[in-house]
Amino acid sequence: MPGAALRVSFLAACLALFGALQAAQAQSMVADLSKRLVAITAGFAGTDVLLFGAVEGDGDIVIVVRGPDRPVTMYRKSRVLGIWVNTAQMTFQRAPSYYAIATSKPIAEIAPDVVRERHEMGIDALRLELPTAKASPNVARDWRRGLIRNFQDSGLYGKEVGSVAFLGKQLFRVQLHLPSNVPTGAYQVMTYLLKDGHVVSAQTMPLFVSKIGIEADVFDFANQHGAYYGVIAIAIALMAGWLAHLAFRKG
Repeated sequence: MPGAALRVSFLAACLALFGALQAAQAQSMVADLSKRLVAITAGFAGTDVLLFGAVEGDGDIVIVVRGPDRPVTMYRKSRVLGIWVNTAQMTFQRAPSYYAIATSKPIAEIAPDVVRERHEMGIDALRLELPTAKASPNVARDWRRGLIRNFQDSGLYGKEVGSVAFLGKQLFRVQLHLPSNVPTGAYQVMTYLLKDGHVVSAQTMPLFVSKIGIEADVFDFANQHGAYYGVIAIAIALMAGWLAHLAFRKG
């Protein structure tokens, strides 16, 4: 019974965490991940990572999963002489390549705005800033909305807040989903324990997303030898077209 075995393993891990929590009086929360490495291979269709932990006493949990920060350039299209062309662009110097949040209660009931903004809890609290010299506040707001909408449409920013489930009063868990197009890199999984609107304990865990196998080799070759990769890709396409032509000709 794989499901029963998984539940037993999860409970055993939570009990071990609870024991560690009881031993460390100064620490009011401990958490861990079911795996720290997500391997992207051929046919990768996304995966789930289990986060589980234990708390000492009462409190609410907020979990933030954040991919590597990267510059993001946005383009705005306009219709010129009947053709849609890029007429404006804006670059955000820092934006998470992936973002998701899960909470044990609605975030508005857990943390005030000042706490959410300090820890970037929630998409509306992300610091996606543009220099005022390049964009006024109203213009920057429109570009920000466009960036968030694009990431949400691609599945890289969560449209909904996940739910952290408590097992009793001290053990908690949440299933974190990474889509098939998840970017590679070092992720941060941040777990916060809040009481009366204040963060009383926090823990950050790394999660690595990496390509392995032939896909990793192709990816590295394409990045390190772009010109050769382009020539090989064109040659393969021409060969495939020639073979298809022969097949139809024989038919």
